[in-house]
Amino acid sequence: MTETIPLTFSAAIDPAPKSLVAGAYKQLRADIIEGRLLPGSRLRVEHLKDDYKVGAGTLREALGLLVADALVTSHDQRGFRVAPIALEDYYDITNTRVMLECEALRQSIANATVEWEGDLSSAFHQLRRAEEQLGGRSPEASSQWELCNQRFHQTLLANCPSRWTLHFLTILYRQSERYRRISLAHRPPHRRVHDEHTAIFEAAMAHDADKAAGILAEHFWATYRAVRDLAEKGEALVPLNKAK
Repeated sequence: MTETIPLTFSAAIDPAPKSLVAGAYKQLRADIIEGRLLPGSRLRVEHLKDDYKVGAGTLREALGLLVADALVTSHDQRGFRVAPIALEDYYDITNTRVMLECEALRQSIANATVEWEGDLSSAFHQLRRAEEQLGGRSPEASSQWELCNQRFHQTLLANCPSRWTLHFLTILYRQSERYRRISLAHRPPHRRVHDEHTAIFEAAMAHDADKAAGILAEHFWATYRAVRDLAEKGEALVPLNKAK
């Protein structure tokens, strides 16, 4: 029976894997997100099982989970490949995320509590500290920033009462991650992501739902435009350009 890795937007971030399948899934996913396994590259089970130190069956289960995540494609008897990166796909992801997440943020702010404000302040503080470490553009700093960014966005939506909305947003967040890594690796000099996060945070703390949602939407579209501009310049859309 194929293992299911639970998707929940309010779950603990980056939990330790509880099985060989979960561990292989986590490692493969990180290598895809961070560009060590390039978009379109073939994933040969007979080679990868040695790299990830698991059996072929375990690896196939992990790859099956990544197929469900749409990060890997399966081609019948031709095996697995890393899913390609496509600008039109990212547009669709961004547009859908704006529709769902802005409404979820409005609902979360409407249900604001003192505890939520405290959690949001903590998440924002950690994100600010992680953003200060991004100057060197190291993979470790990028990964830490991603975890803090995830926690900040999760906390913003923590009071949204719709379990299904949060579930779908988990999927969209994960689908955005490769593109977000591309933008992070080629940060436009004119963009101030920390200022965007600060504006979202301040509007949310002020319980100004419309303002917070508007800033959040522009925050998402700014990342899309950054990736689009790279594509128009002929840049390779690879997160960190670190192929194995």
